[in-house]
Amino acid sequence: MTEEFNNDPREINLEKGGYTNNAENIPSESENINFTSRLDLSALQQSIEKVKAEINSVIVGQHKMIDQLLVSILSNGHVLLEGVPGVAKTITAKLLAKTLTLDFSRIQFTPDLMPSDILGTSVFDLSSSKFNFKKGPIFSNFVLIDEINRAPAKTQAALFEVMEERQITIEGTTHAMEAPFLVIATQNPIEQEGTYRLPEAQLDRFLFKISIDYPKLDEEIAILHRENALQDRNKLDNIMKILSQADILKYQGIVKHIVIEPQLIQYIAKIVTSTRENAFLYLGASPRASIAILNAAKGFAALRGRDFVTPEDIKESAIPVLQHRVMVAPEREMEGLTSEQIIKQIIDTVEIPR
Repeated sequence: MTEEFNNDPREINLEKGGYTNNAENIPSESENINFTSRLDLSALQQSIEKVKAEINSVIVGQHKMIDQLLVSILSNGHVLLEGVPGVAKTITAKLLAKTLTLDFSRIQFTPDLMPSDILGTSVFDLSSSKFNFKKGPIFSNFVLIDEINRAPAKTQAALFEVMEERQITIEGTTHAMEAPFLVIATQNPIEQEGTYRLPEAQLDRFLFKISIDYPKLDEEIAILHRENALQDRNKLDNIMKILSQADILKYQGIVKHIVIEPQLIQYIAKIVTSTRENAFLYLGASPRASIAILNAAKGFAALRGRDFVTPEDIKESAIPVLQHRVMVAPEREMEGLTSEQIIKQIIDTVEIPR
């Protein structure tokens, strides 16, 4: 549907979302109207495309997962990667870390891991006769926690403060984490032997829960060809560093200024409140989930080169944000319903703003 400018002596005011009466400013038919972005996203997009290219040089497929990981960085949120062994959860996280000029640490969670093994501990210095705090591996910009559900509850609980508040309090002293601080954790949803289920409070700290599926046939064939061509070379050796610490902080600041209209904020609230009223769900999502969808939607908009949020950005954010924050009613779970299916039904029933 086209706008007939010659029949309406009014100027479209894009910033105010309406018209202003000004017959002198009527554009002619030959005039080209350029819709320029209010935010300069060109450098962000170029950097993101380079990061994608580096990851795709090793990982076959999984484009949705890669986009979600990049959005989590832009939105300054943590990610829980869930999938059966061998679907490249750990290697994807390591690949992403290789493209960033950040301090990186990997923590392998085991049943005998103690909180001090992660956070650090005070060590007595004989030369000064004082206790000095020795930082643990959590003091890093980018932290990979492998098999997070392998550690007992007290070790998992050691992550509560640092993931939410980006700080650690030990012996009455608060230690702030250097920005950016990002956690990617992996877990296997099938194996239950020797694992400890993550509590809801821990799951709520993750911006996204990303479920990784098996590759398709053609993707698996491509994986085999790449592995055969590698021979004795390490697949991570040639990965280039793309984003610096300053770049990430700059882009995170830009994403915060992505525009979202009031009706879309209401749309987010309606989706989240619907999870609390749904008979199929035993537990609905909290306001933290609403904030997570808001931030993630801005990240998806920036990823697509837009300085404004659309309903599609919200839809794309809703499932990875909500699926680990809600609990399916036991009787529905016995019927085989999953949280993802119920969230999709909720999204379909909530009216999209016009």
